[in-house]
Amino acid sequence: MIFDSHAHYDDEAFNVDRDDVLLGLKDKGVIGVLNCGASIEGARMSVELSKKYDFIYSAVGVHPEYADIVNDDLICELRDLTRFHKVRAIGEIGLDYFYDENPDREIQKRAFRLQMELARQLKLPVVIHDRDAHMDTLEILKEFPQVIGTIHCFSGSVEFARECLKLGYYIGFTGVITFKNAKKIVEVAKEVPMDRILVETDCPYMAPVPNRGKRNESDYIKYIIEKISEIKGKSIEEIECATIFNIKQLLKIPK
Repeated sequence: MIFDSHAHYDDEAFNVDRDDVLLGLKDKGVIGVLNCGASIEGARMSVELSKKYDFIYSAVGVHPEYADIVNDDLICELRDLTRFHKVRAIGEIGLDYFYDENPDREIQKRAFRLQMELARQLKLPVVIHDRDAHMDTLEILKEFPQVIGTIHCFSGSVEFARECLKLGYYIGFTGVITFKNAKKIVEVAKEVPMDRILVETDCPYMAPVPNRGKRNESDYIKYIIEKISEIKGKSIEEIECATIFNIKQLLKIPK
């Protein structure tokens, strides 16, 4: 069984066959999906998907790529979206220093803090995007000790993982862990305890081997689970049970 802790079924890559894909997931062992907003439009659609499908939950937030639109009015809209009971997190939020065309770093940090404060007020977990911004991300996480969540598509070092774990965060593993050059993330997986591991697609992106380069879908998580099983020396069933328990614990979904 699979619970995809981070997906983007609102993405235009699914415009042609979204309903067919989603309707077919249950037959492929997928029991849950957290669909994460990236743009404000994506956040709105994420909520709509969680209204339409019983196994989809939603996170609402604005990705650092769009940090320059985050203001008090947008925070109010996100707050309104959380009134629907299946909105279980604020995300995807954070920092992205990889692309030069992204908003200025100070603008990103302001948007990040505003959304972390919203999560603190609402007592909701967060879904953190961190790309080439580990130290600034950690600094802001430490400013909000009452907030926990998941570091989505973890790309940092073992040392950074340890710091996130100390703060109560979960670590999200994507298809990257199946890539041949993924030595660093394999070392992280060895370190992260079973009660803090989450598995995710980030679909339609980052499909795992043997589907690398294809449009990603939630059932492909089976390859991520197989790899983590190998790394941790645990059975596939143990990894499945742990990751499902962990995401339900984080999102406060009844067991």
